[in-house]
Amino acid sequence: MNSFVQKYGQILLPLITPYNEDESVHYERYAELIEYVVEKDLCDSLIVTGTTGEASLLRFEERVKLMETAVKAANGRKPVIAGTGCASTVETIALTNKAVDLGIELCLVVCPFYNKPTQEGLYLHYKKVAENTKANIMLYNIPIFVGVNLEAETVRRLASIPNIIAIKDEAGVNPTQVTDFFLATQDIDPDFAVYNGDDVMLLPTIVQGAMGLVSGGAHIFGHEIREIFAAFARGDNARAKELFVPMYRFCKSTGQNGRLLPNSLMRPAIEWVTGLQLGPARLPLAPATKEELAVTRKILEEIGKL
Repeated sequence: MNSFVQKYGQILLPLITPYNEDESVHYERYAELIEYVVEKDLCDSLIVTGTTGEASLLRFEERVKLMETAVKAANGRKPVIAGTGCASTVETIALTNKAVDLGIELCLVVCPFYNKPTQEGLYLHYKKVAENTKANIMLYNIPIFVGVNLEAETVRRLASIPNIIAIKDEAGVNPTQVTDFFLATQDIDPDFAVYNGDDVMLLPTIVQGAMGLVSGGAHIFGHEIREIFAAFARGDNARAKELFVPMYRFCKSTGQNGRLLPNSLMRPAIEWVTGLQLGPARLPLAPATKEELAVTRKILEEIGKL
């Protein structure tokens, strides 16, 4: 088995960040959420301040405190992965090193957002981050948010850097790119791990050989995701599809009315299922409407989650 999968598993859960009504971070509730997902065994690893955690809406010191909270709450029961990508290389290095100081070994580093760097700029960014930290790096490609795609040839160049060991790809944008990443890296580092980062692309990317899923939906569907991987591995494709369709329906519903980041609907859905209060999404993410909430709640009821 791939060494990355052995250590971090197939389900990497990017934790949602709870807020108080004034949008300040609710760190105690964050620890409670971690306790819930660990106790229920909904994932193999925890990701702090990923996209689902609204990393781009958090201040530097908030991200560090969330990492600290997660390490303490997990208490060695699940690996903690830190999302440390920032708009600038210098801040990414600083945040990555804060994660290392807290004992976190793996950092998920999104492509720099807003700047739209060239492929050479992306290569130099990741190279400098890798050279200036002791962390292992999981590349994070999400062109729908950052505005640039991390091309397979660039990933090939980066895979030759010893502490760049994996990639998460938002596969819904480029559905076959998982295969491109495999083909580009297999002779550079056969152990380089390729993960899908889009819940609704779980089945298509498993077929392509994606080793795991970075899943916000695992807050609710962690057990189903685990069984989907198991069913596919034993050749029971019918069972894998049976489990996938309800999750697909739910995840699609959280993107109603053109919402790219599903948090405004994901938050209340997780609250309904878990009983934890997570608070509103931070602005500029608009609150869910009554009509949107009704659609998502109806799906959760139909699939037996409520």
